[in-house]
Parts: sequence; C-alpha cells; structure tokens
Amino acid sequence: MTSEKVIHDPLHGSIAVSGIFHKILSRHEMQRLHNVKQLGMANTVFPGANHTRLEHSLGTYHLAGRMGKAIGLSDDDIRHVCTAAMLHDICHLPFSHNLSELFENRTGSDHMELARSLIKGTISTYPERDEDLLGGTGTIAEMLEAEGISSDLVCDLIANPRSAVGSLDAFMQDGEKRSFFPSKDYLHQIIHGPVDADQMDYLLRDSHYTGVAHGSIDTERLLTQMKVHNNTIVLERGGVAAAEGLMVSRALMYSSVYLNKTVRIAEIMLSKATELSDVDMETLHLMDDSDLRNELMRQKGRSSEIMRSLILRRLYKKAFSAYSIDLDEDQIRKIVKYSKYGDKKRLEGEIAEESGIDYSEVIVDIPSRSSLLSNVKIGKTDVSILYDGRVRPITRISPVAKALQSRDTFDRAITVSSPERYRERVRKTTESILSL
Repeated sequence: MTSEKVIHDPLHGSIAVSGIFHKILSRHEMQRLHNVKQLGMANTVFPGANHTRLEHSLGTYHLAGRMGKAIGLSDDDIRHVCTAAMLHDICHLPFSHNLSELFENRTGSDHMELARSLIKGTISTYPERDEDLLGGTGTIAEMLEAEGISSDLVCDLIANPRSAVGSLDAFMQDGEKRSFFPSKDYLHQIIHGPVDADQMDYLLRDSHYTGVAHGSIDTERLLTQMKVHNNTIVLERGGVAAAEGLMVSRALMYSSVYLNKTVRIAEIMLSKATELSDVDMETLHLMDDSDLRNELMRQKGRSSEIMRSLILRRLYKKAFSAYSIDLDEDQIRKIVKYSKYGDKKRLEGEIAEESGIDYSEVIVDIPSRSSLLSNVKIGKTDVSILYDGRVRPITRISPVAKALQSRDTFDRAITVSSPERYRERVRKTTESILSL
C-alpha cells in the first residue's frame, strides 16, 4: 500500500502527494526549489513576496490533476501531465527569471531546455560539495520509466512553451479558416496554454503573497467549463466571464508586479552583478538564491558592491525613461537597435563612458524587439470558446478580451538607471545618444 502525504497549501488547501509524485518531490533537484524565490527580487517592493518555486510547482501539479479530471483524461495521461507540472520549473535559475537573459546569452539555452538534460541526467544534478550525500543517485528519467511514465513525453511537455495549435484566428469550421489540431495537444495545453495550470497557480499565488488583489481568478468556474474539442482544450460559453477575469488579472499583475519599475531595477542590478562576476554559468542551475548571493558577496569589486547594495536596498534610480505612447515610429526604431542583449550592453557601455562613470553603474531596460515593433501584448489571450457548436477565439466574443489584446503591456520603451548621484549626468548623456 502506497503511503500518502498531505501538504497544506495556503491557496489550494490539502494537496495529496503519493507514489511517484512523493518520490519526485523528495528528489534533491526539487528540494533546491525550496530556496529559489518565485518572484526573485520582488520582495524589495512587496515584502511578503518570499514564496518559492517549490510551492508553485506543488500548486501547478495540483491544478494540472484537477484539469485532467475535468476534461476526462485517462489515468495514464493524468500521471504524465502531473509529472510535467511538478517538474516544469526544475531548472529555474536562482532568483527565478532575473538571470534568464544573461544565462541564455552565455550558454545558448534556457531553463526549460535545460530541464530535459537534468531529468535525463546528461548534466550534473548536484554541486560537487554534495558528492558524499548524492553520489550514485539515479536520474529522474530512470525513476519515471520504472513507474511506467515516459520521460520523453514529460520532457516534451515541459520544454515546448508554444502549443502547436497556434492562433485560433486560424480556426475554420463550416468553410471558415482553420488550423490543424495535432493529437493530444490538450496535454501540452495544461502546462503551456491559454488557460493552464501554471498560469492559474502563479496568478493566485503571486497575488496572495504580494498583497496585490488583482490576481484573483475563478478557478472553479474555469475547471467546470473546460472540455476537449478537436484535441484541444476549449471553454464552454458559460466560462467566458471567468476567462475574462483571468485575462484582466494577468494584465494587471504584469503592470503592477512583474513589470514594476523598482522591481525591474533590482532585477537588472542582480543581473549586472552576476555578469561582472566569475560565477560559472554552467553550474547556475545547481545554485539556489543563497548560493548565488554568497558567491557574489565573496567577489571583489563591483559584483560584491552591487549585491550588498541590493541587500541594503540601496537601489539605482531611474535617470531616463521614454514611453511607447509618446514615441513615433522613427524614435521606436532607434530604441529597437538596442533591444538585443549584446546591443543593450553596448548602449550601457556607451552611456557610462560618455558620462564618465563605471560600466557597472548604468543599467538599461528595453522590451524585446517584437514587443516594441509589433506592439505585442500579453500572451495567452487566445482562449478557445465553444460557442453555439463552433469554436471561436474569445476576442471575437468578448469586448473585454478584445480591449485587453490592444492594451500595451510594456508602457516603457526604455528605462536607464544609475546610482542617484549620477542621475542627471546619465539622463543628459542618454538623451544625447538616443536623440529622442
């Protein structure tokens, strides 16, 4: 008889974990997430935001199981999708998304791609210091296969953030356009979809711990209105209001929390400290927040100074910013030239040199090229609605959804920050270089 462990969660109540899921949770790769904050440096602005990736992984696992049951998946499919849900953040870097751009530039891979390697055991799964405790430990893949769970399918569900379904504007029924729905794409959509377990948990959890009320969503209504149609997850017509609520919550959480100006400054300061350090990027996936903080603190020079400034909340201040709504097309294109990582670093160096200050004392925040040029909005808005026997994107049915799709997620086209004593100097230099 398999013992069951019940974990008490502040959002979902009692979460039962047994069998293979209890084994996964007990793995050292998962336990590292106990010490990786879900929102990275957001606690510099929201003091309660100290929840972890492990909590979120548990919540995603729980909701994935509920989604699987709601749409009538087989027990085998539920086991696979719940495994992927529990493991989906297994390779999240210290302080969550803060270091993703730096890591991808240095290594050419992201945390989702790295998850496959970790699960398969083709990269190290623990730091050298733990050899005496973990030496000889088998891989997660071996453990899954022994339980009849395909590690390849689990890795595919984790590592592919885009559903093959594509935009529902391409859907066709009764002579209208339509895209091809591959077999069992609904499994993928539970992890990466318009209404997925990952998104529902992080919105609820981040709202709860930051104290920002915008993340409240009606998960019960969403679950009761879900079904599978043509191998994809859709919502019945009665779920439109709940889907609208989720979209509104996501939009407001992005502007209030995830893209908060001060949070972004703290995040980029951390990235700058890591960039200037001798931390081995190839081992970053083995570190937790404390490991990286200690590594940066032991550094000589600016890495240590920036890390100490973050701990003491002596943050850089905004010296210059430009808002998309105030810029014409030519001005936007001037900024777009610096949107790639290397070009952004080049701009930081140019501003620092002309301002007569150190490179470490200038940080630049620019959205992606596609966000600036195409005015890309918050993703995951193409919720499929089964409406009078036909599938329609929610934006064709809901004025609220259509309005959200035109809402500018990244209101700031560029923000340049520096220590307060250099703000005016950096502002003038930035204006001169960009000629805005």
